[in-house]
Amino acid sequence: MIRNCKPVCPSRPVSPRIGRVGVSDVPSNAAERSYRQFDRPCRQRQSRGRCTHRTGFTLLELLLVLAILVVLGGIVLVNFGGAQTDANVNATITQLNSLKQSVQMYQIRMNSLPKSLDELKDGPSDSAKQAKWTGPIIDRVPEDAWGNPINYTLKGNDFELRSGGIDGQMNTEDDLVVTK
Repeated sequence: MIRNCKPVCPSRPVSPRIGRVGVSDVPSNAAERSYRQFDRPCRQRQSRGRCTHRTGFTLLELLLVLAILVVLGGIVLVNFGGAQTDANVNATITQLNSLKQSVQMYQIRMNSLPKSLDELKDGPSDSAKQAKWTGPIIDRVPEDAWGNPINYTLKGNDFELRSGGIDGQMNTEDDLVVTK
């Protein structure tokens, strides 16, 4: 509802016809102009003779913004949900390639491939090769990006490093393999 909101001013009585008693239609100074601006209708709630300004948001506005945020969040999750899986695959491939270089470094130092990945850290178990051992190549035996152990297999003069992949099980279609 549109109402006339007039300021409460005890020194000037309000006339229903022209606004203030003794005020002409053309204001003469800035003070009069500021009183005249309240003679126009306003779209504010009136409470006990005063104009009050509505501040804040309505429930409908808040629900609309919330709905928009939920839709945007759903779009982001769908688009970036696969990014973590791709990052884990890339991290595991990088880990396997780094481990491959460590195994090749062991082969250069010891003239043979290690029997297990623990020999890269602890040295060869053979006492004859122990004399050639100068120090660990790696600090610890790494795991893949999903926290599963990496499988090392000797095949003659070649080797294979295998990660179980996303499901963590060996010899399935999602395995990640690096060979020499």
